[in-house]
Amino acid sequence: MNNVPAQREYFLDSIRAWLMLLGIPFHISLIYSSHTWHVNSVEPSWWLTLFNDFIHAFRMQVFFVISGYFSYMLFLRYPLKKWWKVRVERVGIPMLTAIPLLTLPQFLMLQHVKGKTESWHTLSLYDKYNTLVWELVSHLWFLLVLVVLTTLGIWAFKVIKRRQTPGCLDNLTMGKLTVWFLLLGVMYAAIRRTLFIVYPPILSDGLFNFVVMQTLFYIPFFVLGALAFIHPRVKALFTTTSWPCVMAAIAGFIAYRLNQQYGSGDAWMYETESVITMVLGLWMVNVVFSLGHRLLNFQSARVTYFVNASLFIYLVHHPLTLFYGAWITPNISSNIVGFITGLVFVIGCALVLYEIHLRIPLLRFLFSGKPQQKVEKAQPSRG
Repeated sequence: MNNVPAQREYFLDSIRAWLMLLGIPFHISLIYSSHTWHVNSVEPSWWLTLFNDFIHAFRMQVFFVISGYFSYMLFLRYPLKKWWKVRVERVGIPMLTAIPLLTLPQFLMLQHVKGKTESWHTLSLYDKYNTLVWELVSHLWFLLVLVVLTTLGIWAFKVIKRRQTPGCLDNLTMGKLTVWFLLLGVMYAAIRRTLFIVYPPILSDGLFNFVVMQTLFYIPFFVLGALAFIHPRVKALFTTTSWPCVMAAIAGFIAYRLNQQYGSGDAWMYETESVITMVLGLWMVNVVFSLGHRLLNFQSARVTYFVNASLFIYLVHHPLTLFYGAWITPNISSNIVGFITGLVFVIGCALVLYEIHLRIPLLRFLFSGKPQQKVEKAQPSRG
């Protein structure tokens, strides 16, 4: 256990907040994209489809690197059991809170919007269970994956710490990392294709998808974040601008977009996507970290506010977006006006809800997973 506090990484806090907040334009643009979602505009927009694909191609990979970085930092600070308890509480409690307060009402709203309430009784018991898993976990899936990764981290972080030796990664380069992540992407694609051949229905199971498949894909990024905290060389690879990474990321996104446009879900589209996004995510860690290190590595009250608010805003934005898409989008003919109006509506409502929840101690705890600090009353002076 290390009681010495690590130097605050302001740029990583800012990047993490921005990645969370990017969920708002991501889901609003999804309404106006060519991708089929819960709610869609009458006519899709090609540029909002491109914008949506760009965010989707790298956002969560970078997020899990940051999560691994801070998770290992806390791993060194706390005893093992306390570390696991603190980490699981901070992601598990908001997830469990959001299910009855946010995603369940969201599910009921969508059942009404899609006119499926009357056909619910015709579903089999498993179909009802699987539908509820997909719909109630919904955009909270990354919190569930973080709980799984934290639990796996009990073993993985102990192994990393035991095998940690000075200078062991001094010869690491982005080229070598790219080869490793390319191989990991191929391995993941092979696992998915094997499951598709042996028992295809398992890939449609919500719980299996979240707990197994998503965890398998993101665990390399989570471990990479831990290694970046330990080894200055690894961290420097990401905080130093690499123009080859920038060019590779551009090429990777073009490949991703072509696969989205011309790939077929009945063929190798998803396996190809996993290989592309594995290496693209690695390159974008360098692009995002180096840019953030240069522009966001400072303390600011305004930035701190959004860092603290980012999780709550992310949690509430999804039902707000679906509400907007179901009842307001049909009344706006222009996709551009609709997208901008959606941003104003969702962000404005989310900020109002955030300020309300700050004034209710129970909600503050439930949506943060952190025990509230008790403020000691000042003792009256005697004179």
